[in-house]
Amino acid sequence: MTSSVADLEAYFRSGLAAELELLRALVSHESHSHDKAGVDAFAEFLARQFSERGALVEIVREPARGNLLKARWQSGSAGAPVMILGHLDTVWARGTLAARPFRIEQGRAYGPGVFDMKSGILVALMLCRAFRDRKLDAGKDVVFFFTPDEEIGTEAGLPHLRAEAGECRAVLCLEPSLPGGKAKTFRKGVGGFSVRVHGVETNAGVDHEKGANAILELSRLVVQLQALTDYSRGITVNAGKISGGTAANVVPACAEAEVDFRVSTVADAEALERRVRALRVDDPRCRLEISGGLNRPPLERTPAVVALYEKAREVARQLGMDLGEGSTGGGSDGSFTSAMGIPTLDGLGVEGDGAHAVHEQIVVDDIPRRAALIGHLIRIL
Repeated sequence: MTSSVADLEAYFRSGLAAELELLRALVSHESHSHDKAGVDAFAEFLARQFSERGALVEIVREPARGNLLKARWQSGSAGAPVMILGHLDTVWARGTLAARPFRIEQGRAYGPGVFDMKSGILVALMLCRAFRDRKLDAGKDVVFFFTPDEEIGTEAGLPHLRAEAGECRAVLCLEPSLPGGKAKTFRKGVGGFSVRVHGVETNAGVDHEKGANAILELSRLVVQLQALTDYSRGITVNAGKISGGTAANVVPACAEAEVDFRVSTVADAEALERRVRALRVDDPRCRLEISGGLNRPPLERTPAVVALYEKAREVARQLGMDLGEGSTGGGSDGSFTSAMGIPTLDGLGVEGDGAHAVHEQIVVDDIPRRAALIGHLIRIL
């Protein structure tokens, strides 16, 4: 059994060459969120990998989205487990790999999904191997949990995640780190509304006055929606897509806007939703429909999150790292577990750059260090 976090890093570093070949295999399994066959094949591949490393594996079948993967390392100790949280899906459609195959150049690994989050999944497999090889004693059970649809809202994965996370003492999320390898101790909540106006369609040349212009009413509403942005509170509202009408010479009977919003607290989300649903049209002949709301709660920087971060920061110091912290406007599955009141530390993935971008990459040298950081953090929780 390794005696220090430095010994653990040395163990992981000694096997890095083989792990990079495994990373190549992970990236080569294309798993776009809407490609069920691809996500399912990737889940099967990972199930075999975790099983070979001694974990108890379960694949949860989903009819519409990809299948979900759970793997549990049983330590033989009582008490609540730690969850290592990730996702199987990427934003890259099948065929992207042919254009941008996995490669390593000047200490960096490139490929679709390598940063978000195939390298994080590699770290999870490395940890499980360390448990099997008795190089790391977790002192508790560890649940490796991977949703199939994180990039598109976690509709399939969320009920299972909530059920599994409810028994855990802490959640360590393998989402990409911030620049410089920083952890994420705050995430904005993410939501959206569909705002649809139904008007009265008429011929614009013959019966203009008899029409009720849905586009005009929607335009007034969009101005009101945009005015709900409050940068001082971290609230943004963005009407990002508008559609409506049939022809220039027809008073439009329907118009719709898709609206994105981000908030810093659950209370702000609730207040914003009340204000949006209180909107009204000016023309009484028009009818307004509003649907949607918050779909990912914020990961708030609570005392429990800070305490978990401070433990990780101390482990990082022992590795010669200065583990910074930061925030982001996007959501993750860690937002859900944090909202449940479970201490959650996000952004623990391998240092890199370009999530969802064509230059997506990771720093190869950070892989064993990141595995040692998370492994020792599990040990002390």
